[in-house]
Amino acid sequence: MSDSTSPRTALRVLVYSDDVNTRQRVILALGRRPRSDLPELEYVEVATEPVVLQNMDSGLIDLAILDGEAVPAGGMGIAKQLKDEIYHCPPVLVLTGRPQDAWLATWSRAEAAVSHPIDPIQLAESVIALLRARVPATT
Repeated sequence: MSDSTSPRTALRVLVYSDDVNTRQRVILALGRRPRSDLPELEYVEVATEPVVLQNMDSGLIDLAILDGEAVPAGGMGIAKQLKDEIYHCPPVLVLTGRPQDAWLATWSRAEAAVSHPIDPIQLAESVIALLRARVPATT
């Protein structure tokens, strides 16, 4: 069921964490389609920094969700590197260790931050806002 006026059928969301459980919590919180007026989401799960960089360099990612608590490469450092190195970098959402760490996400130039433990509603609202800025609503 693709919309003929839409240039693509899915938005690609990169989810980076060294913890498979964190990646799964993000994906389960967002689901396949967090809003009916946006295309479905297609997830690219990534566990290492080199694979994040490779996927982001491809130009095929619409949004990156990076775990700031990942080791050995934290999502905030990766976010800053992406913003410094990729022309027209897609939006980045950083998962912070606690709400007080939101200022670090600002330093990393991430467009949004959500703290652990992941609140599905807050995460969905942030993701929807970032994707709407990139993709016009279909209805």
